Amino acid sequence: MNNSNRGFDKGIKRDFSRSPLLAFWEVTRACDLVCIHCRAEAQPERDTGELTTREGIELIDSILGFGDPLPILVLTGGDPLKRDDLYDLIRHAKGKGFHVGLSPSGTQLLNGESIGKLKDAGVELMSLSLDGSNAERHDSFRQVEGSYNRTINALNECQTINIPIQINTTVTRKTVDDLEAISRRVAEFGAMRWSLFFLVPTGRAQKEDQITAERYEEVMKWLYDFSRTAPPFQIKTTAAPHFRRITIQGRKEKKMEDSESSGSGDTVLNVEVTCGSGFVFISHIGEVYPCGFFPLKAGDVRKKSVVDIYRDSTLFNNLRDRNKLKGKCGMCEYKWICSGCSARAYAETGDYLNEEPCCTYIPARS
Repeated sequence: MNNSNRGFDKGIKRDFSRSPLLAFWEVTRACDLVCIHCRAEAQPERDTGELTTREGIELIDSILGFGDPLPILVLTGGDPLKRDDLYDLIRHAKGKGFHVGLSPSGTQLLNGESIGKLKDAGVELMSLSLDGSNAERHDSFRQVEGSYNRTINALNECQTINIPIQINTTVTRKTVDDLEAISRRVAEFGAMRWSLFFLVPTGRAQKEDQITAERYEEVMKWLYDFSRTAPPFQIKTTAAPHFRRITIQGRKEKKMEDSESSGSGDTVLNVEVTCGSGFVFISHIGEVYPCGFFPLKAGDVRKKSVVDIYRDSTLFNNLRDRNKLKGKCGMCEYKWICSGCSARAYAETGDYLNEEPCCTYIPARS
């Protein structure tokens, strides 16, 4: 597989108070899967309130207002392939100069023909979910028989036609013991990145599906040690910014300099993206959120520019101000690169500035 695009999100310098690195647009919530962890609580049919094709094109054009360098535009869902105009939206975004990524579902809509059309339209990265190392594990998580085989076929097709791949895995009580086996599958498919999503109890996801804070620590330490084996892919975490603290602590224990390479996993430190800082999420009906797991909206693109919402809303500015963090996160010496997962803090305590519920670290200042 040609990995010439594997680093298009690296080395980009920007002020996260003015422009995000990543702009996610949930083009639809429709999906034929019924995943037990789905934050969107996806339904089979499209919502009549979705942004129209015209409104979608206007949204893409409005994101240009962030200026150069443009955010990376990721089209997600639900399942984006449920939209008939998806290819037109991709072509428009590509024509405007965006790097375009896509996160489709492993359904019958994702096949050799559609993947070829997606590449022709301008998709530069395909993000596919693998939540089990075999069909039994994955399909039980996605609750649709055949999802695993469709995902494997799609991964093979992406390899064949040289679309760079990111493989996503959700870390829950049901998947945590399978991570090592899944990592081997990630390597087999020549993925450029393995992105691990640590469950946030929102949508269909339940708090009891989360692993414990102590298990978080164990998994992240395993991830750091695994990254030092120089796997043939990058490692990224979502809803687990404290992996950066684990990485720094690991370097200190091994007496490594910051400039010293210690495996793919350390690339996480190069981009300090957190909820609302370097990241913006636009829902299928145009509502703007700090991330997809965060249910408090900051505005509506049908009423106000996404650029103005990102830069000026109280919600986004509160999230970017690390001095407003409460509890041990507010005292933590690592808060400038971490800040904890605000979406999880909100889900479990009702206060998004509260301390990260799934972090065992005791700050030196406490």
